[in-house]
Amino acid sequence: MARSKSSNRWLDEHVNDPYVKQAQVDGYRSRASYKLLGINDKDKLIKPGMLVLDLGSAPGGWSQVASKLVAPKGKVIASDILPMDAMADVEFIQGDFTEQSVFDQIMAAVNGDPVDVVISDMAPNISGVAAADQAASMYLVELALDMACQVLKTKGSFIAKVFHGEGYDAYIKSLRDHFTSVVIRKPEASRSRSREVFVVGKGYKG
Repeated sequence: MARSKSSNRWLDEHVNDPYVKQAQVDGYRSRASYKLLGINDKDKLIKPGMLVLDLGSAPGGWSQVASKLVAPKGKVIASDILPMDAMADVEFIQGDFTEQSVFDQIMAAVNGDPVDVVISDMAPNISGVAAADQAASMYLVELALDMACQVLKTKGSFIAKVFHGEGYDAYIKSLRDHFTSVVIRKPEASRSRSREVFVVGKGYKG
């Protein structure tokens, strides 16, 4: 079956993407690693010794970055409905964290320790129907915020991918209810034509 013009364009863009090439050189599992690196360069939220929870972690690009940033004594707990290859210094829990059994596994891994930062690069499977895709993406980021509010320590931080569109403004307003500071980041590794931005919540109010 012949590929469409749009899929050919995406493939050409992907192959020639400098961040894709750099990820291969640096040993990162995805170009998304550079988005988290860019955000952390600005906001300095993930530091040595911290406990980080990575939601929607597969294939592991963000977990790789976080595990290096919290080393040598920090810890990363990662979760996704998709499988993820094992990674040093990262505890991976596969499943839907809205299900009680998976949530309980995450809580067991946290082991009562205060979570310093919750990060989420979650995105839905794209259907091509814009309204449905936006609703699905907002649902995921709302789940990430709900999880963050259950595990974050007071003054903890939250980083999540959000797409501009229906529900975005209300979500930012909700974030401001929970965090003393909310900023929007568009790291260089995020393609300019993409509607994605990254919300950074600092100073969780508890």
